[in-house]
Amino acid sequence: MHCTIKRIEAMDDKFLIHVEIAGKSYGLRINRDEEQVVREAVRQIRIKMDQYRKKYSEVDVKDLLAMVTFQLSVENLKLEDKNDTSPFTEKIRELTGELEGYLMDKSL
Repeated sequence: MHCTIKRIEAMDDKFLIHVEIAGKSYGLRINRDEEQVVREAVRQIRIKMDQYRKKYSEVDVKDLLAMVTFQLSVENLKLEDKNDTSPFTEKIRELTGELEGYLMDKSL
């Protein structure tokens, strides 16, 4: 049970790669600039699988993958919330409007 990645063939700006996750192979075609991200994703899956395998040694591989998927999804959602700038953008618009109104009053 491990995750590996290797480049099989290069085509223009895309790669066909072979990714092994929990003993099963998957062929993926990715952009060249995504290679490091894909390698890191495979590494994170491997690390999480190992952590869960140590903690729950008698759990089926499918269950381990489900737990890893859930944990990584939660982490992703937390990051999305952190990167949501809409409250700040709205406040900046509000303050800009107030400032413009103040400057208009001063110039009259």
